Amino acid sequence: MIIDLRSDTVTKPTKAMLEVMMQANVGDDVFREDPTVNELESRIATMFDKDSALFFPSGTMANQTALKLHTNPGDQVICDKYAHIYNYESGGASFNSGISCKLIDGNRGMFKADQVLEAINPDAYYYSKTSLVEIENTTNKGGGACWDFNEILKIKNVCDTNKLGFHLDGARLWNTLVAKQETTKQYGEVFDTISVCLSKSLGCPIGSVLVGNTQIMENAIRIRKIFGGNMRQAGYLAAAGLYALDNHVERLKEDHKKAKEIGNVLAKLAIVKNVELIETNIVIFELNNDVSETHFVQNLANKNIYIISMGGGKLRMVTHLDYTDTMHERLLYTLLKI
Repeated sequence: MIIDLRSDTVTKPTKAMLEVMMQANVGDDVFREDPTVNELESRIATMFDKDSALFFPSGTMANQTALKLHTNPGDQVICDKYAHIYNYESGGASFNSGISCKLIDGNRGMFKADQVLEAINPDAYYYSKTSLVEIENTTNKGGGACWDFNEILKIKNVCDTNKLGFHLDGARLWNTLVAKQETTKQYGEVFDTISVCLSKSLGCPIGSVLVGNTQIMENAIRIRKIFGGNMRQAGYLAAAGLYALDNHVERLKEDHKKAKEIGNVLAKLAIVKNVELIETNIVIFELNNDVSETHFVQNLANKNIYIISMGGGKLRMVTHLDYTDTMHERLLYTLLKI
């Protein structure tokens, strides 16, 4: 038995999802003639009460497209020091859009409206022009933390007052919605653009979707083409997304419950220094200074249990669709015996 908790991206399509994929009605999406892709885009746009949605092969490409839609070369985007667009998208903000990131020192990947206000550059030619504020919900490096929606509303007010765009990297937004009983329409009302991932918590093999209203999304398909993201009979992949929306959202409660149970066990171990607050499906913890992180990870790998290091002494486990009850019992037992 292999227990892979490195990420919720390691899942494989369920048998039922594969059956739906193989039965998909497809066409050439470059000509915008794939009915299943069109259905997925229409459905997600409606969910967020937006005019438009566009299917992407990856969340990184969706985020990078959003950055380019909101900015011009030389501009600056405000984001947290833990932001995925800064840490894990290969410097794409500078390479693709010619923009810089103004990093906020937030708490677990989240910051306050007054911090945004302080980070906005003065309107002078020798400063980068601040054009966009970006947040990530849930926060990956912050341990699956969920933003306070009231704080999001305050940041939106700062954006409106200062004529800044507002983008949400919602790679794991589905987890937030389930954990906090919030709605897609709530988020659609606040953000100018939102990217949501289908291949993380929802268990699809590929795909993310970017949503926004007509004006901001007008050039999204052109940018996707420039980035090499146009696909042909992509309906086979879109069908997986439609199936996941119907069948894999509410079950996220199970992943959250298991993550919290893992955290409870880790907190009992003498070798563990700290377990960060667990709200969704990500468990981040630190070992005592005298415990070898490399040895700990390898010890688990020798038992066919795989986790990852996020740097800075942080270790991560992520629960997901393919992490079964049997695997969960074995992991908890193994941890207690370390």
